[in-house]
Amino acid sequence: MANDKDSRGQPEPMSSQADGVTGDLVRLMPRDLVFVMRFMGESQYRLQSHFQDFIRVELAAGGVTTETHPMIHLFIENHAILLRDFVFSGVSLSRQFRVDEIERLTGDTTSMIRVDIWDQLKSHIETAEKQFHSQAGTLPELLSAFEKPPAPLAGSKK
Repeated sequence: MANDKDSRGQPEPMSSQADGVTGDLVRLMPRDLVFVMRFMGESQYRLQSHFQDFIRVELAAGGVTTETHPMIHLFIENHAILLRDFVFSGVSLSRQFRVDEIERLTGDTTSMIRVDIWDQLKSHIETAEKQFHSQAGTLPELLSAFEKPPAPLAGSKK
């Protein structure tokens, strides 16, 4: 028996599907949505520079310099970015705010934040669906690696 999500039936228009999932996400916002701090701009550059200098000094103490390892700057830069992101992620995760707290802090008594988020969610969901749909023609070839292998012929041994 076919159900609403049966791939043989006509799918709902994307806009009504997006409305449904968007409504679900907005309904779950009080529980699942958190606002997290994010360091931007010069703060990112400043911390990354600190870690680049730190790594350079530590490596030099172990005998690794640009003279002995001419390409070491790539290692230093990549690891400085990893350390920077680790620090900022840790700080951000320790300072989360729920949507009701943000509404209270901003004085948003009309829930305009929720309306704005609903609009953005719906728009991004529709864009993602359209992008996936535009690439659907290439999927059969990409998915061939996931096909079930053919069954062995009757009478053949393993």
